[in-house]
Amino acid sequence: MSALDPSVVDRIAHELLERETERRDGGRITDVHPELDLEIAYEAQRVLIERKVAAGQTVVGVKLGLTSRAKQLRMGISSPLTAVLTDTMAIPTGAPLDATELIHPRVEPEIAFVMRERLAGPGVTAATALAAVRSVHAGLEIIDSRFADFSFALPDVVADNASSARYLISPDGISPEGLDLWLEAAVLLRNGEVVDTATGAAVQGHPAEALALAANELDRRGGAIEAGAIVLTGGLTDAVAIEPGDDVAVRFTHLGSLSLSIGGHS
Repeated sequence: MSALDPSVVDRIAHELLERETERRDGGRITDVHPELDLEIAYEAQRVLIERKVAAGQTVVGVKLGLTSRAKQLRMGISSPLTAVLTDTMAIPTGAPLDATELIHPRVEPEIAFVMRERLAGPGVTAATALAAVRSVHAGLEIIDSRFADFSFALPDVVADNASSARYLISPDGISPEGLDLWLEAAVLLRNGEVVDTATGAAVQGHPAEALALAANELDRRGGAIEAGAIVLTGGLTDAVAIEPGDDVAVRFTHLGSLSLSIGGHS
C-alpha cells in the first residue's frame, strides 16, 4: 500500500489531537483516507506524541491494546497494539477522575509492570520479559476514543494512540517472583456491584507474553521499553462505561485493590 503524504499524516495527528483537546468525537479517519494502513497509522501516532511532548508532556511508558486473542482474530492481527503513556495521563492516588475532561470514558482493570531494565527486541520471550520487570501493580485504565460511539477500524485506533486517556496504578508494587500472573484474578466493581471478572490469562495468555510481544513489535519500529517505564499490559475485561457520580474499583488476588471516584457534572 502506498504511503500517505507526510502532510496528510500530520493533518491526521492534528485532527485527533484537536478532538482530544476540544473533547469531541468524529468520524473514522479511514473513511476519508481508506489507504491508511497500520504502518502509516503508527507514524501518525508518533507525530501525535511528538506534539504532546513539544507541549510539555513527558513519555513515561507503554500501553497495549487488543491483547485478547479473540479480539486479535476479530481484527485480523497477530500481536497487540502498542501506544504511549505520558505523565499527564496519570491519576494521582486518591484523586477523582474529572469526567468532563473526557468524551465518553470507559474503565478496564489492568495488570501493570514497572520495568527494572530496558527491554528491546527482537527475540524477547515471556521469561526474558518478566526478568526485566521490577514490580507488578494493580491498575485501572480509562480509555476514551476520539471516534463516535467507539467505532473505528484498526488503523484509526492506532493513530488515536489506542484510545489512551488516563490511568491509575497502585503505589506499592510487588516483585514478580513467586506470582502466578496467569491465575491472578481481578474483580471489577462499579458502585459496589460486580460488573466483570477475569484472570491474567485473559491478557495474551499471560501478561508477560503481552510484554514480550510489545517489545518485539516496538523493535520493528525502532523502539524499546525503557528502564523505569510503566507498562499497562491490556484490559483484563471488557471496558465498562462510566459517568459522573460513579465509583469504580478493582480487587486482585495478590496485587491489592484500587478505587476511583468519577467526578464532574452529570
